[in-house]
Amino acid sequence: MKDVLRIILPAVLLMTFLSGSALAQQKIATVDMRKLFDGYWKTKQAETALNDRKAELDKEDRGFLDNLQKDRDDYQKLLDSANDQAISADERDKRKQAAADKYTEMQNSQAAVVQFERQAQATLASQTQRMRTDIIQEITTVVTSKAKAAGYTMVMDLAAQSLNQTPVLMYNDGQNDLTAAVLAQLNAGAPIDLTQPAASVIPPLTISTNNP
Repeated sequence: MKDVLRIILPAVLLMTFLSGSALAQQKIATVDMRKLFDGYWKTKQAETALNDRKAELDKEDRGFLDNLQKDRDDYQKLLDSANDQAISADERDKRKQAAADKYTEMQNSQAAVVQFERQAQATLASQTQRMRTDIIQEITTVVTSKAKAAGYTMVMDLAAQSLNQTPVLMYNDGQNDLTAAVLAQLNAGAPIDLTQPAASVIPPLTISTNNP
């Protein structure tokens, strides 16, 4: 038993020492992904494109809603006229049928509004996610390139939070932060005005589903 311990114990100590040495040799950098995302000119460009697309869909949606309101108004008029006791029974029946036909038309208009708004929301959500994913990938590529060039073995995100909303990185002296350098490279030759503020994230734009 003592012979076995003499063999195993030094091996365990050696592994512990090597593990500690490897950890000490790690060269860690940091970036603030929130600042990089907000400050990147393509984020501002994407936000503008999404808002323009949302405005187009809002305008088209308003057209559907206006048609629906017109159908509702016409239906109510036909319904009121069908109850006019001053006209003959045959005429009232005709107007009741016309009101019934208009009601069916109104229901179809309602369904068209619901379908359009559902599709518009899906379109905006998909475009938003695609743009956000592409931007994050571009930022990650630049971060990786700079980290490798400087000999860093790991890069941590200062903006990251745990599941209980506490910072993942509890302490950092800021000496190895790459945020400014990465952002400068991302925005080199930017074709738009970078003095305008950007949202912290590209918002999930949706049109209103409130019908008149």
